[in-house]
Amino acid sequence: MKTVLAKRTFLALLLFAWAPFIVRAVQVYVAANFQQASFLAPKAETFFDFLGQQGLFVFFVTIYVGAGLIANDRRANALQVYLSKPLTRAEYVAGKLAILFLFLVGVTWLPAILLLLIQILFAGSMTFLRENVFLLPAITLFSLLQVLVASTTMLALSSMSKSSRFVGVMYAGLIFFTSALFNAIRGITGRSSLAWISPADTLEQLGHVIFRLEPKFDLPPAAAILALFVLIAGSAIILERRVRGVEVVQ
Repeated sequence: MKTVLAKRTFLALLLFAWAPFIVRAVQVYVAANFQQASFLAPKAETFFDFLGQQGLFVFFVTIYVGAGLIANDRRANALQVYLSKPLTRAEYVAGKLAILFLFLVGVTWLPAILLLLIQILFAGSMTFLRENVFLLPAITLFSLLQVLVASTTMLALSSMSKSSRFVGVMYAGLIFFTSALFNAIRGITGRSSLAWISPADTLEQLGHVIFRLEPKFDLPPAAAILALFVLIAGSAIILERRVRGVEVVQ
């Protein structure tokens, strides 16, 4: 984490990632202090839209931080060193996962919760929270889904190559290709029930359900949950096999 934070490019990325929070905070302040701007008052949908916007920064942070987490160790043959110590595969993967997990939580859950607190402070009452008490678990659950899907997928891809650049390309290809494929099928058939093909669209569908909004696609929530579970479980299987494959030190 110190290595990544020492890079100015990454610090700039984090600043950009928090820019939407600043904009939303100003929006909340104006709505709370100027009656003419009451139409800017936040709703439950506001927090979902905010986390949806943060999805772009989740994408870039995932690539910047996660692409080389295991790939660089494979290139330097460092896995043999790590696994020759009293360190299990699960501990190694958990340590790598924690790095990416913390950075991603810092651009999703943390600013969303702070935005909710700012709304309460500017409003001077707990009325909004009492009327939307589900927002706390909704923000937490949706943020965790965003983070888990991105981090486990990236680690699995990182374990499959020695080139962090190639891993980044694979991750970008996975996200964009699946989304393009789903949209193409949707355009041809007029049906959106195959949204499970695209992790990004599957997350969006679950987000609508979690925040009690009208579902965007015809994909049942149970099918969306199953699709993400399969993706995360598949990533875990890949990690178990790829890390095991180099644990050869006697």
